[in-house]
Amino acid sequence: MSTVSVKKDANGFPSYNFNYVNITTQTTTLVKTGAGFLHSITFNNPVSTGTVKIDDAITDTTPIIGIITTPASPQPYTVLYDIEFTVGLTIVTGTASQNITVSFI
Repeated sequence: MSTVSVKKDANGFPSYNFNYVNITTQTTTLVKTGAGFLHSITFNNPVSTGTVKIDDAITDTTPIIGIITTPASPQPYTVLYDIEFTVGLTIVTGTASQNITVSFI
């Protein structure tokens, strides 16, 4: 497993400078190639029964990190992952177009 280097502040605490991608359509999005760190997925404008599949890959394939299905009565929310991926990060949105933001390193 590869690791992601994390900068530290003057006190030795982790200093995260996350990148982000905003996705607003039903699509397959290659967020990052290579190793990285998935911090969170924020559902800015969730749509009932919309799905988001998260792959540790550079295409829509396995291994699957997880699949999120938006509840029937959606409210904006954030799902924290704070996990490493090794091959790449691909997000597949389906069923309904939502507005999501993926935070990663």
